Amino acid sequence: MNSIARNLEEVRATIAAACRKVGRDLAEVHLVAVSKTVDQDRIREAIAAGQDLFGENYLQEARDKIVTLGRQVSWHLVGHLQTKKAKPAVELFDLIHAVDRLKLAGALDAAAAALNQVQDVLIQVNQAGEETKSGVAPEAARDLLKEVAQLPHLRVMGLMTMPPWFADPEAVRPYFKALRELRDRLQDESGLPLPELSMGMSGDFAVAVEEGATLVRVGTAIFGHRG
Repeated sequence: MNSIARNLEEVRATIAAACRKVGRDLAEVHLVAVSKTVDQDRIREAIAAGQDLFGENYLQEARDKIVTLGRQVSWHLVGHLQTKKAKPAVELFDLIHAVDRLKLAGALDAAAAALNQVQDVLIQVNQAGEETKSGVAPEAARDLLKEVAQLPHLRVMGLMTMPPWFADPEAVRPYFKALRELRDRLQDESGLPLPELSMGMSGDFAVAVEEGATLVRVGTAIFGHRG
């Protein structure tokens, strides 16, 4: 077994253990293998080990990989997206995680309309108000959701967050819990199904699963540290 296959096995086991701990159905949680800067041969190793969902941060890098590796797997955009790059994003990705402003949503809607398709998206929430991170403030998420939900070629599937980094995963738990509670409120108020919560990375994904994550974005724990 190669190292990537071994790492995937360990990550999956950790997800399963977190589900058992809180009585969740393992089928609710999907592992997004974040493959930015990872070469195609190593991605092929992950695919051979059964991984079928990958997350990319940069459009050009992702395009090269998707053209070569094809649609045998699902591709998500997990990084920040510039409005001017909405069209290629819609062409390439099954789910866009980081919609944080109406202008971007409008550009994505127009791009999806031109392709006669509906694009799945998540709304990114910046819960800690960190200036270095994108995302709508929690108190503004309701209004953004209402506006994006009116765009006919977008389908809001839920919320995403990138909380502050802490060495202790337990310190991140309140942010994950807060996102889940925000999603539940927005779901109740809007009547929209918002099944997805994209939260948790290599250092804290087990806690994220315990708090309701349905998509965990794991890179380093699978592919190792990158320069």
